Amino acid sequence: MKKIIITRVIQVLMLVLLISTVSFIMMQLLPGDPALKIAAGRYGPDGVTAEIAQSVRMELGLDKSMFQAYLDSLYQLFKFDLGYSLISGEKVIHEIQTQMGYSLYLAFFSFLLSLIFAIPLGIYSGAKNNGIIDKLGFFFSILFRAIPPFILGLLLMYIFSIYFRILPPAGFENWKYLVLPSLTLALGLAAVSNRLIKESMLEVSNSSYYAYGKYKGLTDLTLINRHGIRNASISVIAYLGLQSIYLIEGVVIVESIYAFPGIGHALVHAVIARDIPMIQGTVLVMGLFFILINFFTDMITSTLDPRLRIKNA
Repeated sequence: MKKIIITRVIQVLMLVLLISTVSFIMMQLLPGDPALKIAAGRYGPDGVTAEIAQSVRMELGLDKSMFQAYLDSLYQLFKFDLGYSLISGEKVIHEIQTQMGYSLYLAFFSFLLSLIFAIPLGIYSGAKNNGIIDKLGFFFSILFRAIPPFILGLLLMYIFSIYFRILPPAGFENWKYLVLPSLTLALGLAAVSNRLIKESMLEVSNSSYYAYGKYKGLTDLTLINRHGIRNASISVIAYLGLQSIYLIEGVVIVESIYAFPGIGHALVHAVIARDIPMIQGTVLVMGLFFILINFFTDMITSTLDPRLRIKNA
């Protein structure tokens, strides 16, 4: 446990430095005058003049050298101050708090929905290997994994919002607006995790202790409940932690498609507007979210497998 916590703290510090540096360099390398972009975001494209752009440049310190601007951004970061949005003027941390709530809702329901699809299908496919359900599951897993999230999102939007008119296509007002974005992410997540659950169940069902249970006359249901789920879940949970990369990446894409007011949608707008403090803040929060998920994954797998607990002690 102690080893895991120390490792994660070091990862957080390295991640903060890396994200801050990479996002700063990428923003500096973008073509065009950032003062003009920011002025256009504030006053509209038709209201921007050379004087207004110069005023914005002086106000935000965009006339500083790149090195001085980088040191200033690091100084602000290590004071735990994410600064102010260059467009709205609001504190970045306040904007992220609002948007993060929507993104957490979306991530939670997507993950939950993927487990609802993947767990029963994976367990049944493992118990009935090469059966019709297993083959259908394999086919749809390849299909949903091969389709990029933005294409899958557009397909679902066309089917449920335009053709059947039963779900809203974009925005957020109530739970109905969560269904399509969650389904888009969940199908991609479940496409892989159900196959992993199936393979884990097969591995357990071919083990000596499982065969011994059968020899004692235990039923398949008893064997799955007593030996199958716990042993198969170790590798599955470890993989679900890795899937958080897909989840975070998918949140950015899916929120943009459905105009969902979360942190991914805000990140895309911040990149377009060259809002550097907002970009650094949102990317940093997403990176920390990824580390937090993997921290809890390590905790759960260590609890399930005593060998990992001893190794990490």
